[in-house]
Amino acid sequence: MPSPEPITAATAWRFDLALTHAWAIATDVRSGRIGGKRHCPVVFLELTDRAGRRGLGEASPSTQYRETPGTVEAFLRRIDPSRISFDDLPGSRAYLASLPDPSMPARCAVDGALLDGAARAAGLPLHRFLGLGFPASGALSSFTIGLDTPERMEAKAREAARFPVLKMKLGAPTDAANLAAVRRAVPGKPLRVDANAAWKTREEALERIRSLAGHGPIEFVEQPMPPDVPEADAIWLKERSPLPLVGDESYQDARDADRCARCFHGVNVKLVKTGGVTAAKEALEAARRLGLKTMLGCMIESSVLISAAAHLASLTDWLDLDGNVLIDNDPFQGVVNLDGRLTFDGAPADLGLQTAPRAGLPPISSPVH
Repeated sequence: MPSPEPITAATAWRFDLALTHAWAIATDVRSGRIGGKRHCPVVFLELTDRAGRRGLGEASPSTQYRETPGTVEAFLRRIDPSRISFDDLPGSRAYLASLPDPSMPARCAVDGALLDGAARAAGLPLHRFLGLGFPASGALSSFTIGLDTPERMEAKAREAARFPVLKMKLGAPTDAANLAAVRRAVPGKPLRVDANAAWKTREEALERIRSLAGHGPIEFVEQPMPPDVPEADAIWLKERSPLPLVGDESYQDARDADRCARCFHGVNVKLVKTGGVTAAKEALEAARRLGLKTMLGCMIESSVLISAAAHLASLTDWLDLDGNVLIDNDPFQGVVNLDGRLTFDGAPADLGLQTAPRAGLPPISSPVH
């Protein structure tokens, strides 16, 4: 059997994704960043081997997890490309896991690029390479309304009314007015609510959740309390909540599955939290074995990461993969979002992640060596 062909070049570059609307969540409000942000920096990574095979990945670092483009680049610089290969994914992952000071978004970029190259070499789209299917009719995803003034949240909800499910951020003093404003725009539409750990005590969380229950169809409440609250408080809230509870910040990877099964009804898995497609797949499967509902979420991301996550859709009950439709300068094409229905029909390729550069958009990037 031939030896694995090592990676000979790893090229990384930054890119600022431009948000269509200012973006804010509860952690921004607590930090005083009321106006939200207009740009989200990401880091793209391309791996190449001597045979000319290529793979593409992306890291979307978040200060919420103490990650920046700098922490991503620092980790990528520590990688010896000759120790990783499209032909030896287990060995490559073991090497990455041995490196100190891990950056999960950076490992996500490497894992995605390795899988993209390996699946392309096998002549398969990523979901088939992983032994998975993809819904023939497409996969339903929500569209997120970030925190803002009630007036602007109402306008955003009207603009997004074509999406079948909306997810709205809560965790501000104006929560009640914000919810009322969104309901004026979309009175009967199913909503998902994400508090981003804003409610500090179990009593406050229960009061807020009970107030939500009378405002039209709400599918679930995501991360009502901080992830470090006592487990007994999380169990107390789960037992009394009139709405299903989904853990996000509380579910970093598969190691958290047992605790989350006691504290939540479902979990939200993100590639940049777990360290890539491989670990996200493990996290979804671990949760499902324990009877938890599963969701795939995202940060503000391009079509590279959104497409990578979409290949895991068959392992989920819910999708929240909208990061690429919240921006207006996506440098890549990939999975297609047809008013909330994700499909690879019409995607630019039928191999690997099924992504390709978007023509006509000059990159705003700086190379990282």
